[in-house]
Amino acid sequence: MERVAASRILIPARRKSRRAQMAIEQGIKAFFGGNALVAVIVLALITIFLFREGFGFFGQNLANLQLYRQAGLEYVDIIRAVTTQHEALSRKLSEIRLREVRSLEKRNAAPDEINAALAPFDQFASGFSDTAENLHGLVSDLTEQASALKEQLAAGNNSGSETALRALRERGATFESVSAEMTASVSNLMATAPALPDTAEQKSFDQWKIAVRDYLAGFPVASKKLREWSADEPIPWYRSLSSFLFGREWVTASFWQDWYGIVPLLVGSVMVSIVALVIAVPLGVASAIYVSEVASRHEKRLIKPYIEFISAIPSVVLGFFGIAVVGQAIRAASQSSLFKWVSFFPISERLNIFTAGCLLALMAVPTIFTLAEDALRNVPRGFKEASYALGANRLQTIARVIVPASLSGIVSAVLLGLGRVIGETMVVLLCAGNRIAIPDFSQGLGAVFQPVHTMTGIIAQEMGEVVRGSTHYRALFMVGLVLFTITLGINWLAQRFVARFRMSVG
Repeated sequence: MERVAASRILIPARRKSRRAQMAIEQGIKAFFGGNALVAVIVLALITIFLFREGFGFFGQNLANLQLYRQAGLEYVDIIRAVTTQHEALSRKLSEIRLREVRSLEKRNAAPDEINAALAPFDQFASGFSDTAENLHGLVSDLTEQASALKEQLAAGNNSGSETALRALRERGATFESVSAEMTASVSNLMATAPALPDTAEQKSFDQWKIAVRDYLAGFPVASKKLREWSADEPIPWYRSLSSFLFGREWVTASFWQDWYGIVPLLVGSVMVSIVALVIAVPLGVASAIYVSEVASRHEKRLIKPYIEFISAIPSVVLGFFGIAVVGQAIRAASQSSLFKWVSFFPISERLNIFTAGCLLALMAVPTIFTLAEDALRNVPRGFKEASYALGANRLQTIARVIVPASLSGIVSAVLLGLGRVIGETMVVLLCAGNRIAIPDFSQGLGAVFQPVHTMTGIIAQEMGEVVRGSTHYRALFMVGLVLFTITLGINWLAQRFVARFRMSVG
């Protein structure tokens, strides 16, 4: 009877404890499920907000492009492109002269000797620059006319626009006579081109002459474009999208015309990320392999916390370190006599792609190291034991068994490191140089030492200054949408590799 009574007492107690345990489990599930739901809602809200604010850009940009054509700015830019080419050729002559001076200085030539040797070349360069004087005057006059018409149309006043456009085209028709005069002047000048003392620079000068011939051959093409241009021709709807995705200029707050091309920003972000990964991947993966498979227990206690501590350093502190130490050290090294053999040294800009990439690599190493080490440690112990049983040494086991078995996890670590790098703002804003231009890839590796701007940097720099609802404002949201899509794609690929890694281990 006592046992029956005791069991009757224990059963409700067990039921109560079971109910309490179930309630705790339900609470835990609700907590984590609620967090997941909040994350999904926040992600959906961010996506909707970016799409709502960003997609209005295309209509506004199309209206700007239509104003650009109706005011005759497009017509003037056809001629302006010719003057821009002439200026680029003049700068090329200056670069050739600078390299020639350095070559003569290496031969211990005195300054007077250098000036005397380059006097014919200086006279030639000055004469070439003067050949575009009438062209510059024409562009200046057309710019005033088109700017006035733009202001008139922007204010909603269309009266007299046809007369203004007719006058613009009549003045622009003089381009043919100006270009013919330029062709004759440049051709006569080319016939008296001097020779340079240095053989390498003479080859560069010969290439410059070929570029000048191509430049002169483009005059008839520009004249044809001017004759065929019409202010009444409608701009297709896709021009707004293509000018953003494939545009090579990002010009804002311009009296002439604003351009919102993402290509220079995208190229800057990609190049900085590539430099960062080239540095971070070998360091992070090699450190993970060493800590996981080679290091002793005491070494692990020393190495692992210090590497992971790097992620705790504020990015603004790393940016200051890059400005004050890394950038200065790189520029000083480029000016050293040890690197005179490098064609693109010395560099003039201490803030460039390489400086920003070095700092971003430092930020990506902890992410790559931690995830790669987890992937290496999750390789089944039997794989290593089987390798050792077959007579393989430690290096062979690591290279042919452990790393291949954890390759999916290592790749996912690299991808997540890329996501960490491409979304970083403060370091690139402080250390990348903030020049909105596509690097000159003709310099080979020297392009890595040129300043750029990035997608994250442009948003952080300009968002606080734009008028809400303006074309510039919505263009920045479109840049954010592109960046958001890229980071989501990177994380999706990383998750795919993680899932593949789990399946291979399982």
